[in-house]
Amino acid sequence: MRAYLTDGELLADPDTLVRIGLDAGLPEDEVRSTVAGDRYAEDVREDERTAQALGINAVHFFVVNREIAVSGAQPPEVFLALLEKARPAAPTLAVVADGEACGPEGC
Repeated sequence: MRAYLTDGELLADPDTLVRIGLDAGLPEDEVRSTVAGDRYAEDVREDERTAQALGINAVHFFVVNREIAVSGAQPPEVFLALLEKARPAAPTLAVVADGEACGPEGC
């Protein structure tokens, strides 16, 4: 994402994509064949359908657990609240009897 967001590079340019893939250490033959072909086209279409179903119509958009979302650049506090809201409640542990237990030093 740095190439696009920070460096302003055109990700629709195949040469740019090949260079980014090679810079990331991917095998050249795989990078070139992937950029030139449609190997992942159906995966991309599925991602687009999912985004549409979730109501995503802009970037940046973050979804947690397919339930809670936030759009746009947000301060860290918003992401913390998002993650806390999405975190499942810790299961409660019922203790049915007191007794001996093993500890860090052994039993």
